Amino acid sequence: MLLATERTALALERREKKAVALSSVMAAALLVTLKTIVGLATHSLGVLSEAAHSGLDLVAAGITYFSVRLADKPADAKHQYGHGKIENLSAFVQTGLLFVTCAWIVWEATRRLFYKEVHVEPTSWAFAVMTLSITIDYFRSRALARVARKYSSQALEADALHFRTDVWSSSVVIVGLVLVLLANRWRLSWLTHADPIAALTVAGFVVYISFRLGKRTVDVLLDAAPAGMRAEVAGAVAGVEDVLSVERVRTRRAGNRHFIDVTIAVSRTIPFERVHAISEAVEEAIRARIPKSDVMVHVEPGVAISENLFDAIRTIAARHNLNVHDVVAHQVAVSGHRRPHLVVDLHLEVAENLSLRQAHTLASRIEQEVRQELPEIDTINTHIETHLAAVATADRLQELASALQLHLADLGREFPEVQGFHDLQVRTVEGQVVVSCHCVLDGTLPVTRVHDLTTELELRIKQRFPQLFRATIHCEPPEAH
Repeated sequence: MLLATERTALALERREKKAVALSSVMAAALLVTLKTIVGLATHSLGVLSEAAHSGLDLVAAGITYFSVRLADKPADAKHQYGHGKIENLSAFVQTGLLFVTCAWIVWEATRRLFYKEVHVEPTSWAFAVMTLSITIDYFRSRALARVARKYSSQALEADALHFRTDVWSSSVVIVGLVLVLLANRWRLSWLTHADPIAALTVAGFVVYISFRLGKRTVDVLLDAAPAGMRAEVAGAVAGVEDVLSVERVRTRRAGNRHFIDVTIAVSRTIPFERVHAISEAVEEAIRARIPKSDVMVHVEPGVAISENLFDAIRTIAARHNLNVHDVVAHQVAVSGHRRPHLVVDLHLEVAENLSLRQAHTLASRIEQEVRQELPEIDTINTHIETHLAAVATADRLQELASALQLHLADLGREFPEVQGFHDLQVRTVEGQVVVSCHCVLDGTLPVTRVHDLTTELELRIKQRFPQLFRATIHCEPPEAH
């Protein structure tokens, strides 16, 4: 759902785009009327060609007005990517109309140059109307271009292009009328062709601009990738943490929105929720670089440079929705071999309802894939056990807890790193006795030493109380106590 600020911004955008498009319709209607009247009165093909050009501008402005109204409609079940391409379609129609106008101007100019003589009367009204046309076209093109840039509207940009070309083409017509005026005054017959030549010049301008506009419009309608967009996306994604590489980028444009599909690779050892967070960070980075973009991120697993043997084994097991723990690797010297053999021991957790044959099949499958991906491993020993799927009830053992409390105090005096024990818990779980406690240690100790120390403490506890099934020690620095 859109936030209130976003809805307000969209409403402002629609209102501003419609207002500038409607003002263009009114300006084009005024210019068509004035140029047609003056063109017919003066018999100037240059002015009539400008009237035809402005007539096409009127049609184009009308198309633009309706297209910007429809293009901003939200996506629906039938148009799931929105209605933005209506703007591009309107620009394509405008291009076709411009080419039709140019064909008529070239045909009439050729007739006047070679087959038909028309007397042109360059009156002051003609100059006044063309000057007014230049003024209106100039300010209209600036207003349209400003809103087009602000909201990335191709339809408004095309309309601005129409009015901007009118400025130059009207200037050429004025030059043609001036030359005809000089020809009439000084009886220079060779200048009498200035008007149709001016019309051909106008047609040349229109053809050139129409070709550029048409190419861009066709590119959008055919989903051509915007120039430089892939590099922009790759640059935005490169700054996102934990992204290994950008595998593929696909972009398309509809109206003022970009639809971007990007495939990234992240480490296969990263948990799913972290992968989702990375995907959202990629979307935000792209939208920050390319506003008004609809981003779809596809994530593929990759092998990070930092991935080690233990990470790879856990990832292979997770691929089958299985967990492994207590993964240990060691090298064993073998006589007759130049290098020692690499041996891996691991514990594989399987569902408790499986038979030995089913569990062994799973273990063999894991071992086979480990050997394929890690050929440096010579031997794999898998211990099969069940994973806990239910919470068991427990009973407290107060007498044993008191004896354990005294034993822990003795251990604390024996190991100088130990600063104390607390939260001792002794329970029976499904007929087995388990114990847990918190141990306060120096916070600057390395984790390897902490692990060795807790392992030694747990072993000493089980030696003193052999009835214990499991002893678990949670270590913490003094400030956490």
